[in-house]
Amino acid sequence: MDLSTTYLGLKLKNPIVPSSSPLMTSVDNIKKLEDAGAAAVVLHSLFEEQIDNEALELHYHTTQGTESFAEALTYFPEPTEYRLGSDDYIDHIAKVKKAVHIPVIASLNGVTSGGWTKYAHLMEQAGADAIELNLYYVATDPMVDSKLLEAVYVELLKDVRSTVKIPVAVKLSPFFTSLPNVAKRMVDAGANGLVFFNRFYQPDFDVETKTVKPHIVLSDSSAIRLPLRAIAILYGRLGKVSMAATGGVHSGLDAVKLLMAGADVTMICSAILRHGTSFPRNLLTELTSWMEAHEYNSLAQMKGSMSQKSVADPAAFERALYLKELQSFR
Repeated sequence: MDLSTTYLGLKLKNPIVPSSSPLMTSVDNIKKLEDAGAAAVVLHSLFEEQIDNEALELHYHTTQGTESFAEALTYFPEPTEYRLGSDDYIDHIAKVKKAVHIPVIASLNGVTSGGWTKYAHLMEQAGADAIELNLYYVATDPMVDSKLLEAVYVELLKDVRSTVKIPVAVKLSPFFTSLPNVAKRMVDAGANGLVFFNRFYQPDFDVETKTVKPHIVLSDSSAIRLPLRAIAILYGRLGKVSMAATGGVHSGLDAVKLLMAGADVTMICSAILRHGTSFPRNLLTELTSWMEAHEYNSLAQMKGSMSQKSVADPAAFERALYLKELQSFR
């Protein structure tokens, strides 16, 4: 059974890739995931806010009081003596690369250039095999239109793309008026891969204390329908760009569906948080068993076989399916 695939130009032994999560802060966890069959990993994200806040804090502590006495400057340590969390992230990449033999993808989370280009370069130097740009922005200003926000995304990608030579993937939001157009613009701007989709965690209200509180809900298999549709529509229309599906992969059958839609890899997060670092082994067993039962010899035979360009009824991905679903309840 040939489960090999290619993602971001990286040759992978199978399509199972654990995605960015708090588990990735531990080298031991990543080693366990590799032992369980993971073909690559995406590290936890380095956040734009973390980079900005650390820069401001460093500036404050290395300049506080210097305006009072000139000689005070000699009492302050050099900036290089400070250890920042972002520096630890770069060290973490190097440690993971030494500990495992699978590709390691670093993750940057934010929406402005800021220190991204600097850290993208440092990630490359530390040995990252690729970088995933996790574009996470919640629009709240009525004066910011979609064109402006999309232009910011494209420019950010261009800035990072011009800084590093390793592959760059963009993790997209599903909330675009014309997702195919945004995807094409990302590819034109240099994206080597697209990840469908970023999950925006919705806040909840505590009505007793009148506070907004976080409320994280792990996904289930129903969540794959969002990336399934998008990947099936875009497969074969964006050139040689890689496509990854994330969100809702909890079984071998979930992976089969996304691969048939046209995904190169299926990423897993909630399932690992729920079942542990051995989960990739179970997923691979189910995937292999299904392929054997249906007489598939390789992943290549499956890939894209259920995409919009391959199915007998392409309209099923558009309004026709919506009407059919409504009528089915009568």
